[in-house]
Amino acid sequence: MIRIGLLGCGRIGEVHSRSLSRLPGARLTAVADAMPEAADRLASQFGAQARSAEAVIGADDVDAVIIGTPTTAHFDQIHAAAAAGKGIFCEKPIDLSSDRVRACIEAVEAADVPFMTAFNRRFDPHFATLERRLRAGAIGEIELVMITSRDPAPPPIGYIRTSGGLFRDMTIHDLDMARFLLDEEPVEIFATGACLVDPAIGEAGDIDTAAVTLRTASGRICQISNSRRASYGYDQRIEVHGATGMLSAANVAENLVEQAGPEGFTRAPSMHFFLERYEAAYAQEMAHFVDALVHGARPKPDAQDGLRAQLLADAAALSLAENRPVALER
Repeated sequence: MIRIGLLGCGRIGEVHSRSLSRLPGARLTAVADAMPEAADRLASQFGAQARSAEAVIGADDVDAVIIGTPTTAHFDQIHAAAAAGKGIFCEKPIDLSSDRVRACIEAVEAADVPFMTAFNRRFDPHFATLERRLRAGAIGEIELVMITSRDPAPPPIGYIRTSGGLFRDMTIHDLDMARFLLDEEPVEIFATGACLVDPAIGEAGDIDTAAVTLRTASGRICQISNSRRASYGYDQRIEVHGATGMLSAANVAENLVEQAGPEGFTRAPSMHFFLERYEAAYAQEMAHFVDALVHGARPKPDAQDGLRAQLLADAAALSLAENRPVALER
């Protein structure tokens, strides 16, 4: 039985707690949050103990920790958990600074503990099936990947100010997905963006609309389309064009009922947001983490994957600022 400690009892902490409750090989032992009432509520709901973060990390009855706290807390908590010999499951981004991510990797490698970066979209059943078919050669050599990721509405301005910007907060998921699908590291990135949704986002120094193009050494291209607003719901689509065909994963609707009438055909909208759309992905990524711990394996995506996505986000921000393609480390 893998005993898990949870740091951060907000909505993502609740998602991970629910996933753990369905896994026979794991148990949520202890939880911690800067707001004691949040920790007490989650502890009561899932049969855990509410403790301080330090007590969770240092506890003898905790084998691994889930870090679902604000990004600013990740660095210290990763170092403390590594020093305590705990397995680590960390929400993205590991840190907003690539240099600090490297320091976290050094601490994790020195302690020789398992580390997983929570890029949950790799575990979405639809995207994972698409990736498996790619690897099996279903459409021949990959030529063009198109990733669409648009939120139904922008987050609060207070969140925007501390998010690290669109590329590090939102696009980073798509950058990881690009690496996952291309199966070849990008060597160049070009990003463009604007503030078209909410002027307050621009005043906070960020953008809300972006397009990113990545190119690999062999010439494969990935195009990413981002927006903080989609009036029709959470827009999450992937299309991969290959030498002998195409694979695509469409939006997941609230239901599969279609109605026909004199005005035409109508169907349900897309699922509203990430908690609903990626519920199965969250469950699968946690199952993968626990299974890796049980069998002494290294979970994926790991800390290096977190760093690679962060470096891509940094390069996208530089490309936007300087309006030019940016060469990437190989």
